[in-house]
Amino acid sequence: MRIVFEKRKSHSTAALFIVPAASFLVSLVLTGIVLIIFGADPIATYGSMAVGAFGSVSGFAETLVKAIPLALTGLGVALAFKLKFWNIGAEGQLTLGGVAAAGIALFAGPDFPSWLLLACVILAGCAAGALWAGIPAILKTRLKVDETLVTLMLNYVAILFLEYLYYGPWRDPKGFGFPGSAPFPETVWLPRIFGRAHIGVYFALALAVALWIILKRTRWGFELTIIGNSPKAARYQGIAVGRNVFLAAVLSGAICGLAGACEVTGISHRLQQGLSLGYGFTAIIIAWMSQLNPLAIPFVALLMGGILVGGDQVQMMMGLPSAMGSVMQGLILFPLLAGSLFTEYRIRRLKPEPKGTCVEGEG
Repeated sequence: MRIVFEKRKSHSTAALFIVPAASFLVSLVLTGIVLIIFGADPIATYGSMAVGAFGSVSGFAETLVKAIPLALTGLGVALAFKLKFWNIGAEGQLTLGGVAAAGIALFAGPDFPSWLLLACVILAGCAAGALWAGIPAILKTRLKVDETLVTLMLNYVAILFLEYLYYGPWRDPKGFGFPGSAPFPETVWLPRIFGRAHIGVYFALALAVALWIILKRTRWGFELTIIGNSPKAARYQGIAVGRNVFLAAVLSGAICGLAGACEVTGISHRLQQGLSLGYGFTAIIIAWMSQLNPLAIPFVALLMGGILVGGDQVQMMMGLPSAMGSVMQGLILFPLLAGSLFTEYRIRRLKPEPKGTCVEGEG
């Protein structure tokens, strides 16, 4: 008897919910084993993380602060992944979005209309993210260059450019030598809801709904789905595959650039170290946990934000390493990737052919 994996012709709706939930439970078990190795009680640790992330208004506000860029970059990555365009560059697109937003906020000049400045700052962040994603998109569609490596390497170009600016030409002359730009004018600060949580959460929720409508209810979304399933079938139906891949990749980068713009205008109010915290890489986990469903991404981002904030809590309260939150993210990803195998494929047992059977056309 031989066991093979056979691709499913259709996906089970129940499996799309059961597999991520089961994968998350497996990750909790694996993390519990790691906690036991460190001499910690897993139940007490999980309880401390939940209280730290969701047990108070200030804790929930900090969870939202983490969840906003995670949700936005998760939405951008999921859109690209729908077309099998492997955008691993969300971190760089977020970073360059923050840089562009900061450039407009710092150098727009006093004569620029204050009522228009914030909108221009946000749009500049989106445009920069789109530009940074457009480079690998052009290389992919015109020259067949693999986008995975290009988007990954562009992350480090953007991060180094950011460091050059706030250590060099954009450093605040009144900052006593500390790296970082001058503060932004208050006219470009995103309004806050409570604590440090700002209206970027509304951007994430609105984009989640908009992307779901685009993918499920529009012709363009139908074309994107066909391209993701089979580019050959899309070309046979007359769909412009290269153009649609380019447009989707650029939109993906624009959403990630929006995340960077929200970070500098909603949290730091200046360009400084801390803009690149790995949100773009965590977005990959969020996209897969959500099964690339835009409506699920904000909720998964909230969970991941809670894990990050809760990880800081267990470090202070239980003396565990600060990297425990990152460890949990990694332990979530591996069961999830293994579980996604069963949503795409089913296990089939092949019985061996009886010995002595005659193959048609022989003997």
